[in-house]
Amino acid sequence: MTRLIRILFLLLIAAAAFAQPATTYQMPPKALADLVDAPAFPIATVSPDSQRILLAEPPPLLTIADLAEPELKLAGVRFNPQTHDQPRALYFKKLTFVTVADGKQVNVTGLPDNPRVRHIAWSPDSKRVAFTVSMPSGVELWSAGIDGHAGRVGKVILNLTLPGAPFHWMPYSTAFIARLLYDERPPAPEVERIPEGPVVQETTGRKAGVRTFEDLLKNESDAALFDWHAQSEVMLVNLYGSVKGILRYGPVTNAEPSPDGKWVLVETLHRPYSYNVPYYRFPVMIDVYGVDDAMRYRTIADLPLAEDVPIDFDAVRQGPREVEWRADKWATLVWAEAQDKGNPRLDVPVRDKLFTLEAPWNAAQQPQLLASLPLRYDGIEFGGDELALITMSRWRDRKSQTIAIQPGHRDVAPRMIFDRSSEDRYGDPGRPVLTYGTLGRQELRRRGSSIYLIGLGASPEGDRPFLDKFDLASLTSTRLFRSTAPSYEQPLVMIDDNTVLTRRESVTEPPNYFVRDLRDHTTRALTQTPNPVPQLASASKELIHYKRADGLDLSGTLYLPPGYDQKRDGALPVLMWAYPEEFKSAKAAAQVTGSPYRFTRPGPLSALPFVVRGYAVLDNPSIPILGEGSKEPNDTYVDQLVAGAKAAVDELVRRGVGDRDRMAVGGHSYGAFMTANLLAHSDLFRAGIARSGAYNRTLTPFSFQAEERTFWEVPDTYMTMSPFRYADKINEPILLIHGIDDDNSGTFPIQSERLYQAIKGLGGTARLVMLPYEAHGYRARESVMHMLWEMDQWLDKYVKNAKPRVGAGS
Repeated sequence: MTRLIRILFLLLIAAAAFAQPATTYQMPPKALADLVDAPAFPIATVSPDSQRILLAEPPPLLTIADLAEPELKLAGVRFNPQTHDQPRALYFKKLTFVTVADGKQVNVTGLPDNPRVRHIAWSPDSKRVAFTVSMPSGVELWSAGIDGHAGRVGKVILNLTLPGAPFHWMPYSTAFIARLLYDERPPAPEVERIPEGPVVQETTGRKAGVRTFEDLLKNESDAALFDWHAQSEVMLVNLYGSVKGILRYGPVTNAEPSPDGKWVLVETLHRPYSYNVPYYRFPVMIDVYGVDDAMRYRTIADLPLAEDVPIDFDAVRQGPREVEWRADKWATLVWAEAQDKGNPRLDVPVRDKLFTLEAPWNAAQQPQLLASLPLRYDGIEFGGDELALITMSRWRDRKSQTIAIQPGHRDVAPRMIFDRSSEDRYGDPGRPVLTYGTLGRQELRRRGSSIYLIGLGASPEGDRPFLDKFDLASLTSTRLFRSTAPSYEQPLVMIDDNTVLTRRESVTEPPNYFVRDLRDHTTRALTQTPNPVPQLASASKELIHYKRADGLDLSGTLYLPPGYDQKRDGALPVLMWAYPEEFKSAKAAAQVTGSPYRFTRPGPLSALPFVVRGYAVLDNPSIPILGEGSKEPNDTYVDQLVAGAKAAVDELVRRGVGDRDRMAVGGHSYGAFMTANLLAHSDLFRAGIARSGAYNRTLTPFSFQAEERTFWEVPDTYMTMSPFRYADKINEPILLIHGIDDDNSGTFPIQSERLYQAIKGLGGTARLVMLPYEAHGYRARESVMHMLWEMDQWLDKYVKNAKPRVGAGS
């Protein structure tokens, strides 16, 4: 009897231990792990003369040790305070030159062991590339010639505390303008341990609503630390490492030389800083300095703190913005200035004006008006004094326009080139093709009165990328190339008028780079990347079409397991992975996204790996939230969300591949928000997986996602859309996963913690997994593997092996 009691006691201990949440990183089944560990595809950059490409190979994932490096979070940026680097950023471990003419490959040698290469940039003469290499002592500047030999540029250390390019090539290709760590700065300020007083903020009736930002300054101690770490010295650095000062000192966000190399455009932050907005809303000086004498020749603007920018999507700060060098002139600046106080709700005939100003920057010079725009300025591409294309848009009704102007003939009226809805993927004319001009900058590629356009070519059968020749005189297109089944081929760069560099793939062939001749339609392979995931070769992929109950056309990509036979295997458990999207027109909402001919290579955060675990995976099914005319999409969010999900479930059941009693839904970020809502407002699914979501919209009161209205304008909409309010209705198991250091606007980790506590307190079934050091997108191999283990365990327990429900379902 005593022995029996002892055995029962030990069994109870073992059961209790098994029931405890995992406290160490777990590995998923090998079939899932192998997909994550498969080599990543190289990324190509093309030389200015189009004679070579540089292949940069990234690692599959970082490690948790990478993420555990020291990190400061100040003013909306995260950086390593010891190296002034951003260790979470994507980097490359191998570089290879490929000659376009014959495909000859030259590996770059001389790099440190296990290099972390970033910020790759070709020299204007196409003979070298420069890049940064992250080292324990700081971020170094390196260069490699097309012969493959690489070396460090002097002993300079770059400052990558603030985002943006840390260096720019000079036009003569033997020197750089770079942001360096300032050697003579005083010691770092001490972090305030014992405060001298409270942190005080005050408002006096002026509206200054802001979206929900992360990592803001909290006190003067934070501000002093940010100030110290952001200080850079802008220097002229030649290939041999000698330096010459341009601007002595400052928290510089941009330092770019003019096309003639005589001037430098410098943007520098200054106080007063803010506890309410990130660094890019801080006061900023925009100046032109001379390269030879390091003198400041002209201040373009001194912009004040921008805490009161409206929350509308078209809202901008007042004063000169998007100041840049004109690509086709030696030393001419162009910028935009709002004419509506930056507020798109004001009714004005001119929304933005474009101005230009050119050297020699004397005080008597006044900026010249280039164009007056009825919509918000989005960008400009120059092609000489006879042509520039300006794009502008309005978010409220999704209007997008492109006009052509003649910069050298300002008395000539602009011509409308494209006037369309930005939602209309089928009608997207494409983006203008650029080429490197005589000044070494990218400008419009022209042939007579024609330009060239590259687009995704969205269509009812999926994306079919194209290259067009577009005549600006007649506004007509001539199609030079369009991708055809069974391949997905995307034009990248025009080598000349008859040859184009493309990236081609198919369901069974991984992406590789090709040279396509537009005259005889022949292709020549430049790379031969092998299939990194042969285990998915026999998996089925299909772009499926179905309808919502109200008749709206929907679509999604259906993946079925390798070797699946419907007659033999019957209906499968399903994982539906989605992300809702708002639309202003039913026509746009019904358009197909994606392509059935792309290679199946699951990303580390994708749901596709579960196809090798016996699930049917419906990836990116249409979940449109429609609000036409004066109606807003989110006013009927829940009804439309459930209707879209039900249509997908019904279609999978109709096809016989999905088991209605074994359906799971999941998503990341806004897809996680969707998942919690679907579990709260329907019985379509047996379980859900919600990663890094926001579930209480009152915590994002000054708009979120595509919602421009504030909580106080539409409180019912905010409350109805919040699944936290309906936690008592979430009666299916939900797996909540969140990065402890989430840096995304609005998706604070507390969002998942509070939803879990609510479900737990109400007697529901949930599991909360908080991933150490992870931000909004998970980067460490340990985190991703554990995430997949959690998902696999959850799906097996609550979906794959679930018993049929009685009287439940849709």
